[in-house]
Amino acid sequence: MASRLGIFSMLLLLLSCVNKEDNEKTYRLGAIGAFSEAIDAGVKQLALSATLTKDEMDKFLPDATEVAQKHDVLVYREPDLLVTDLFPEDVAKDKEVLLLYQGTTKDQYLKLKADKEALVKEGKYNGKSREEISRRFGRMLSYSPQKINELLAQNTSFRTMQDFGIQATNLFLYYQNLDAATEFYTKTLGFELLADYSMAKILRLTSDSYLILVDAAKGMHTAQEPKTVALALLTDQLEEWYKYLQSKNIKIKYDYKPKEGGAHDGFVAIDPEGYLLEFETFKQHPENELFLPQLSKVNTITPPPSQNTTVPEGLGFNATITWLYYKDIPAMEKFYQEVLGLPLIADQGWAKIYQASASGYIGLVDERRGMHSYTEKKAVNVSFILKDIDGWFQYVNESKIFELREREVSTGPENKYRAFVGYDPEGYFMEFDTFYPHEDNNLLMKYLSGEE
Repeated sequence: MASRLGIFSMLLLLLSCVNKEDNEKTYRLGAIGAFSEAIDAGVKQLALSATLTKDEMDKFLPDATEVAQKHDVLVYREPDLLVTDLFPEDVAKDKEVLLLYQGTTKDQYLKLKADKEALVKEGKYNGKSREEISRRFGRMLSYSPQKINELLAQNTSFRTMQDFGIQATNLFLYYQNLDAATEFYTKTLGFELLADYSMAKILRLTSDSYLILVDAAKGMHTAQEPKTVALALLTDQLEEWYKYLQSKNIKIKYDYKPKEGGAHDGFVAIDPEGYLLEFETFKQHPENELFLPQLSKVNTITPPPSQNTTVPEGLGFNATITWLYYKDIPAMEKFYQEVLGLPLIADQGWAKIYQASASGYIGLVDERRGMHSYTEKKAVNVSFILKDIDGWFQYVNESKIFELREREVSTGPENKYRAFVGYDPEGYFMEFDTFYPHEDNNLLMKYLSGEE
């Protein structure tokens, strides 16, 4: 009896091993099929199979090739997978992998492998050169810039601003008459005044997008510097805002002329000292297919009941875009994606929109096409409110990813905030801030903590 039970147990064990092996093979072939379909559809350029031993690959290769060929996908057996910082160094040690591709992708892969080997031989496989090898491989695998950033951060000391906790976007504008500017933005546009630092006023535009009005006599910029920026206020109430601003005799630079079939409609107003305000709505359109779902997640912010404003009840905004004007858009795309780590949310061709917070966006505009031309000086600070400002400063200072204006993080009066400033590749001041509990910051801290 005991011997029969032993034999039965052994048979069950053998069957379970066979089933496990069959299940793994089925799963791996399913992955080959899914990747091949994605490659044939143009969604993915290159895919990698699971790593296998030589003996396992000998058994797997015929079936994998058959599955791939059903989708017109080619298979390349790679016994020495290119090692980059996207994955741990031992990810394919003593293992083989299949490359799935179409066209000349294998040649591109082998060229990348040769380029890395050349850098290693020359002692130049380090720093930006090493990172670029990883990014080229990531792009071949059709990873987004954000996914590549994520993988680099997992395997190296690489970081982007995203890793230090973006709480909100912020924008500094500079005025000769700060009181008049404050009245315009609070009374005429209805933005809530959160903090009054005397020489600077902090306003809430949307759920996590802020505006700081600065006395130009005391700030980093003068009122005479070119106002090379436009603030887009996103709303689905364009007609109502247009009629209201006309009733207040606000100067309009470009009139409201809605168009059928366009990606967006809007009009442009001018604030008391010449900054451009673009009132804009984005519509269902191929270039907005990523953007609109994000906009639908955020609430429209209207003036609080206690606000002394002339804005009609119910009018508000749900997001902002800070439009910046550049000569070299491809270089700036690289900076915003690979240094700051922001995802591209809408591509208008000559303008690119990046998401920094739930309701705060940065727009890069080709200065040859936009409302402003490039200027060396700009009366604006583009700002981000961060959770870990000291960690970000240390990383920037050590990695030299952009030029810093000062060599330490400064602390504001009465420890209300800490901040530092750097320069983007075309000279915009980038300010990074964090705020602390203080009686002047009560409202601001409430919103930054997520309380509504």
